[in-house]
Amino acid sequence: MSRSPVWHAFTQHGLGEEIPLIDRAEGATLYGADGRQWIDCISSWWVITHGHCEPRIQQAIRDQTGKLDQLIFAGWTHEPAETLARSLVEIAPAGLEHVFFSDSGSTAVEVALKMALGYWLNRGEPRHRILVLEHGYHGDTIGTMSVGERGVYNRAYQPLLFDVGTIPFPTAGAEQATLDALDVACRNEQPAAFVLEPLLLGAGGMLIYSPAVLREMRAICARHGVLFIADEVMTGWGRTGTRFACDQAGISPDIMCLSKGLTGGALPLAVTLATPAIFDAHYSADRARMFFHSSSYTANPVACAAANANLAIWREEPVLERVEQLAAMQAERLARLDGRGRISGKRQIGTITAMELADATGNYLSTLGPRLGAFFRDRGLLLRPLGNTVYVMPPYCITAGELDWIYDAIEEAAGLA
Repeated sequence: MSRSPVWHAFTQHGLGEEIPLIDRAEGATLYGADGRQWIDCISSWWVITHGHCEPRIQQAIRDQTGKLDQLIFAGWTHEPAETLARSLVEIAPAGLEHVFFSDSGSTAVEVALKMALGYWLNRGEPRHRILVLEHGYHGDTIGTMSVGERGVYNRAYQPLLFDVGTIPFPTAGAEQATLDALDVACRNEQPAAFVLEPLLLGAGGMLIYSPAVLREMRAICARHGVLFIADEVMTGWGRTGTRFACDQAGISPDIMCLSKGLTGGALPLAVTLATPAIFDAHYSADRARMFFHSSSYTANPVACAAANANLAIWREEPVLERVEQLAAMQAERLARLDGRGRISGKRQIGTITAMELADATGNYLSTLGPRLGAFFRDRGLLLRPLGNTVYVMPPYCITAGELDWIYDAIEEAAGLA
């Protein structure tokens, strides 16, 4: 085969690493065109929840493609989107009554930022400052890079990024410093909004903090009238042990972003949910006050049909029981790694586990990362370490035997560190 013209995401082609060609997938298994198989240990970048090619979702996609494949969503609508929006409002934290559609997690957060700025402008008291949580990641558009951690990921684009206020991550034992810093920033800087990943920072190193801290951060923002944006793109749909991470803290954000597992991972779709206050700030007979955002595929009918099937699965099947069972299996296998000297920082939240191999100070560009990736690939596993941070975030259908395979390989990989 001639050299592929494809330029892959987050891939340094100069390293000459193998790029397997996947032919099909089912459950937690990926099948290569050459006959090899891999366990999908990271849900294909955190999107697959119930398993690959889930039958109910696939059938919904087939049914919808024969009815309506695409429709402009500016001033027009369709049943799959209407049904999905109503269903999301029913299950979302209280007060989130308006649903804006987009295409990905990045755009969902970009929409949230624009909603927040528009809210303050239309109230006649424009605010421009955004507060962010240290080590956060919210996407790769200009706005979402601006509110994410600065580093090698976005070094080339620094001239395009806007300034933000950074609140220190609530490290265990130093949570009060985070709360104090947020209180001071809210009081002194007149920020428009505070955006964070609730309970778990994903690309920032799978860092975990408590529901109590999340609840207090929400309370601080509420006291100061600062909009609270919860980026649940990765944490939503059961990953942290509840449908949404905000549920564990008993909070309702002003704006919440969802994507990834929204369709069970089958198709790209995202939503940004907002309170009536934010919607009403844009509601007017003056067209200049409308919310100016869209994309060609906003609320694509086929993607909405997949999402409706996903929500039906959540309503009609014991999904949270599966989540609990997976969390228990993960905990048991993580405990088996106790006492392994080259493994540190073992941690878990819901269905997700993470740890560092060798030096815990390693970063995303740790030379250990590519070596670990190749090691796991050769053992039939799709595990993509964040530098020397290895995490396991499988679909909920994974079996005990498959988890044993994964953790045996992690234990073996510790010898590379």
